[in-house]
Order: sequence, then C-alpha cells, then structure tokens
Amino acid sequence: MSNQPRSLRRTVITGIGWVTPLGHEIESVWKRLQAGDSGVEKTSHFDASTFPSQFSSQVKDFDFAAMLGDELAKRHETASLNSKFALVAAKNAWQNAGMDSAMALDKTRVGVYLGGGEGPLDFESVAAAAIGGWESEDGGSLNSFKWAEVARERLTHMMELEQDPNLAASHVAVLLGVEGPSFNTLTACAASTQAIGEATSIIRRGDADVMISGGAHSMIHPLGVTGFNRLTALSTRNESVETASRPFDRTRDGFVLGEGAAIVILEEYEHAKERGANILAEVVGYGSTADAFRITDIHDQGRGAVAAMKLAIEDAGLQPSDIDYINAHGTSTEENDKIETLAIRTLFGDAKSAPPVSSIKSMMGHLIAAAGATELITCVLALRDGILPPTMNYQTPDPNCDLDYIPNEPRKADAKTALSNSFGFGGQNDTLVIRKLDD
Repeated sequence: MSNQPRSLRRTVITGIGWVTPLGHEIESVWKRLQAGDSGVEKTSHFDASTFPSQFSSQVKDFDFAAMLGDELAKRHETASLNSKFALVAAKNAWQNAGMDSAMALDKTRVGVYLGGGEGPLDFESVAAAAIGGWESEDGGSLNSFKWAEVARERLTHMMELEQDPNLAASHVAVLLGVEGPSFNTLTACAASTQAIGEATSIIRRGDADVMISGGAHSMIHPLGVTGFNRLTALSTRNESVETASRPFDRTRDGFVLGEGAAIVILEEYEHAKERGANILAEVVGYGSTADAFRITDIHDQGRGAVAAMKLAIEDAGLQPSDIDYINAHGTSTEENDKIETLAIRTLFGDAKSAPPVSSIKSMMGHLIAAAGATELITCVLALRDGILPPTMNYQTPDPNCDLDYIPNEPRKADAKTALSNSFGFGGQNDTLVIRKLDD
C-alpha cells in the first residue's frame, strides 16, 4: 500500500436501501443474490409478444402507499415511477442509517445527489406528439399546428405528472426535509456510480456532512425496449428468460433490461462517529473518465475503463494488488464483457493477478441509472459478510474473458476492499473503491 497523504475529510456509508426486481428488503435481496435467484421474467408492463426481446427484470410487489405511508404517498402521488422507486429506497436508507433519531441534525448540511434518466411518461409524450404530427394535413412537419398542439398537450401533462428526470432528487429532498446541495446526473448506465462519487467529493471538500445518493430508473416501455433492440443490445433468448443474462459467457447475446432504485447515505466520518452511527463501509476512491471515442461503443482497448479504475485506486491510496474483489459492470453484451475483461487484465498485469470478479446483472438484469448504486450496496454486504456474490449462468468459457468470475456459486472470502465499475453510453466510465472499516 502507498503512503499517499490524505488531507480530505473521510466519507463513510451509514445507510442503504433499494427497490429491486429481487425484492425491496436489504437482507432478503442479499440472500437471493447469494442463492443465484433470477428476477427475469416475461414482460408484463406491456404486451411484448411481438418484440425481439419479450422479457425484462421488473420490480414486483411495489405498493407505494404501503411502503411510504398513505399520507406521504398522497403528497407524492404525481411523482413518476422513477421518483417513487427513489422515494421508497431513500426512506429505507434514511431509516437504516438511524437518521430519524439523529439529534441536532443540521439539514442545511444534508444534500441529495442522484442518477436518473428518461422514463415511461417521457416516451408517452414523445410518441403522442409524433403520432399527432404524422396525422396532420402536412404530413408531420415540425411547424405543423397539429404537431404543436399535441406536443403542448402531452408535455403539459408530463409536467403535471412530474416526469422530468431531475425531480426524483427534489422529491427525496422534500420527503426528508433536507436543504443542502441537490444534484442529478444523466450519465446513462454510469449515473448512480457517478452520483455517489460526486456526492463523496462534496463531503470531502466540506460542502455537506451527509449526502443521500444513488439512482433510480425504469425504461421498461415499448419505446425503451425498441431503442435497445435497434442497437442489438438486448438479449433475445426468449425461450430461456431466467438464464438470458450470462455475463462473460461465450454464448451471451445481450443484456436484460431492468428497473429499480438504490440509495446510500454518505456521511463524514467524524459526524457519523459523533452520533454513534453504524458504519457499513468507507468510500475511499473515486475515478471518472470519458472514452472520447464513440457515442454507444466503448474504446476497443478499454482506455477509459483502465483510467477510471486506476484513478479510483490511486485516490484510495492503494495499489491494484490491494483490491480483493471487483463488482463488474458485466452487462452480458459481447463487447462490454470482452473489453471490461481486457481493461481489468491491463490494470492488474494479467488474468492471474486480478482479483475475483462477478456481475449481479446475471440475476438482477441491468437497472440502467440505478445499476451502479445497486452493485455498490452489494459490495458493502459482500465485505460485511465475507461472501462474494456469483456470476450466474456462466457455462461456456470465452477465450476473450479469462478472469475468475465466481461462476454460479457464492464464495467465502476475507475481502476488505472492493471496486465497483459502471460504464455508460457515450463513453462514461466511473469506478468506486470501498473498504471495510476496521477502526
């Protein structure tokens, strides 16, 4: 380990909460991840029977009123599904951190930083405006009166229902009465990892003592699925949906679209100690880079991914050999898994020197803007219990993917540090390093 001086304030995780396709309670979902359970099923949000991908990883048994409480749910009833997921996860994380009973908490020093994105109401509005334009007399000109009228009607309806992606952060701030800095990032699949990294930076530099951070997303809608199908990014394994997500396996054919939310409570170390908080882990490293390559493809040598991991490890004052476990982005697409493997191998020197790697997307599917935070919580639990979650559905080795992927069974390990990767469309690369706190 290096002796890099650390003058910045330390940031720890004191609360966690999630809404996932495997459930919503921390311990029950963690048990299901260890058991290798799948959250993937035939899509029921809409009739997907004519789509190339007819399945997804959907949130089930989500009773917003019961989970938030009738009075609070009514106050937030116009929120989008994305925001409702975020509200429930945030409430659970806040309670998990013991913040409800925190004495003399200065809420002007508590902020929100979420990752989010477009959702079903956005898709509905765009579709209605487009159809209205096409039905107009001039065949859909952007200057069409019909187009303008339909667009205005739908966009007004969208705003009434508060779909704007940044509003999840506003809802969470209102719910918990926090008045510190509030941000939202839209960096696709990297969004919640980037949000947590940037929220950590806010605490480190002294602009807040507590940050509520993570992400929420739902894109399981005809337009969302169509877009990913057009990119050939989704699995079309309709005959075996529960095993369709198979990261790093040679027969992988795309990711499984999921939805949900995950929130962590980040807190300055001394602030957490003073109030007697249960510290779950410390965020010690964050790295963020851009590939500057293509809009949808990652750099073929993993240039940005290598740099993000290297920056995060250096930020933590560690060496690559100090990392005990990697929670991979691991989407189950041909290119991502091959290039992420190459990037890890490049950073660690060779496949034998790299730590164990796994992808919970094999069970959860890809929760898009909520994926990174969900995976970071998994890292927290893995370090807490000394159990590394498996990569499920790994049957056929790929010569391009030659790391230890913890195939099909969880593994006991005395892991003290974990690295979590998230890579988004547009070449967004974000990596976090956490460690188990010994003192």
